[in-house]
Amino acid sequence: MAEEITCLIVDDHEVVREGLRLSLSRAPHIRVIGEASDGESAVALTERRRPNVVIMDVRMPGMDGLEATKLISAQTPGSAVLIFTAFSERSLLGRGLDSGAKGYILKEAPHSTLVRAIEKVNAGEGYVDPALMPAFLSSKGDDMLTGREREILQLLADGMSNADVAGKLFISQETVKSHVRHILTKLEADTRTHAVAIALREAIID
Repeated sequence: MAEEITCLIVDDHEVVREGLRLSLSRAPHIRVIGEASDGESAVALTERRRPNVVIMDVRMPGMDGLEATKLISAQTPGSAVLIFTAFSERSLLGRGLDSGAKGYILKEAPHSTLVRAIEKVNAGEGYVDPALMPAFLSSKGDDMLTGREREILQLLADGMSNADVAGKLFISQETVKSHVRHILTKLEADTRTHAVAIALREAIID
């Protein structure tokens, strides 16, 4: 028997919360221990009940789901947040990354995907709904890197040195170094080669 996973459902539509609760009641190891209809009550309830996983809607009146996720990540780090989003809101994924959410699941995802996402984030792993993956990767790169950073990364990928890049773009080597530092930080890369590999893999550059 899998260990019990406690969940808090956060959505401003009662019918959505109802559907989720019903869906999760079919999974014997998942127990819903509370519901909230806005970000503020989600933060308060998470702190009080300490669920393993918070299933968080994004668009809600007052405090939205991403703001609430930030607060929960800071105040109740033991509760993992799973962003529960409509496909049309995929442009928000870049912001979701910054909020500390552990996973992303589409509202239209099948029951088995939802359960797998809950199990993954509960185990401390990240989870992205397969249908969201392309949007997730492009938003990650596009939102994070400026046009100039992408341009420099592309030149580095073409094998240019800092001095070459500086000459080509008519900027100082110091400026190039500063851009490279920002790129490494944003892509969480250790070296320029690593940054180029990540950017190629995620189609941030060609």
